[in-house]
Amino acid sequence: MWKYREHLSDYEKVRRSIYEMLRDALERRLMKIALIDSFYKYQKNGAEYSFVEKSELKPKSKKMEKESEFFNTFLVIICEGVLSTELKNYIRFFPENSVVKKNLQYLAEFLLYKRFHQNLRYVESPGFLEFIEQLLDIDYGLLIQQDPTIKKKNRYALTHFHVKIDWPIADASEDLAKWLRYIQNNLYENGEKEARILQNKLFEYYGCHHSVGGRRTAGLIAAQLLRKLDSISTVFVSSAESRTMYRYSERGVSKFFLIQFNEKQLPGLAKAQNIEVEYLQSNYLYEGNGSFLGILEASYSYTVHSKPPKDGKLRKIRPAYNWLTLRDELLHPKLDAPHATPIRCNWVYSSDE
Repeated sequence: MWKYREHLSDYEKVRRSIYEMLRDALERRLMKIALIDSFYKYQKNGAEYSFVEKSELKPKSKKMEKESEFFNTFLVIICEGVLSTELKNYIRFFPENSVVKKNLQYLAEFLLYKRFHQNLRYVESPGFLEFIEQLLDIDYGLLIQQDPTIKKKNRYALTHFHVKIDWPIADASEDLAKWLRYIQNNLYENGEKEARILQNKLFEYYGCHHSVGGRRTAGLIAAQLLRKLDSISTVFVSSAESRTMYRYSERGVSKFFLIQFNEKQLPGLAKAQNIEVEYLQSNYLYEGNGSFLGILEASYSYTVHSKPPKDGKLRKIRPAYNWLTLRDELLHPKLDAPHATPIRCNWVYSSDE
């Protein structure tokens, strides 16, 4: 179990600070890649962009959408520490998919390998985020962690690409259900029906319907697996089907997605934040083919049913009760507005369309 900052040594506090700075910078870049860049790719190819509906952000929402080749998808894992070798049974990070020039040359569309040098994979390299972005174009899973070759220096690096997650859903569900005290020994101890319910609840715990598959399933399974570490970690998942970027971290679940504003809505939004319309437009909004686009984050809290009971006793599963509740909604500033802070924007449960 990871530790709160006040329980860390001075060395560990420095490591936590570096990790959080890296995660914040990476998050801003990934938001742009997943959402803004995808929207403009749709426009460039003359395809209609399907915006996320409010109902899709509510607990237990189920909606199927067709995946699109124009949406930028990815799975990025960032760890505060170093992945332990026993996790190699479930997360594929071996010498053959480590980020070295010899391995990168096998990526047919990745021409940068010819100019690749070892320092490019380190966070402090000026081209690190651009390197990440280029790899995301052709790869499905990246791992960033503390450099395992350096014991006493807080240095982070992109260590592996082609990272696959291979942990059975049943095992992940059992792991979560034990922690929440719904079972004591194994997933099927109370019968198959309850085992299915617990597997469905695993998906709900991570903000998804149990019918989702592919990259979103890999992302939430990875997030559950990484809870075994004694340090914090973050999983970013970009899904074409949901048009959403998910973030799983010690802070819980967040979903990032695009919303549209028309010109008539801007004065009210600006007034609510005590800012000028011009400031709102230049620092938060993108041009969107006759409208304005913003990146909204919906963050969720866990309910009493998805937290370990205070008395530590076994309890019965109650399928009808929600495991997540909407906590906050934030409109994020643009990548080139580092001075601007996220602003509250109530959208999911608002009646305005």
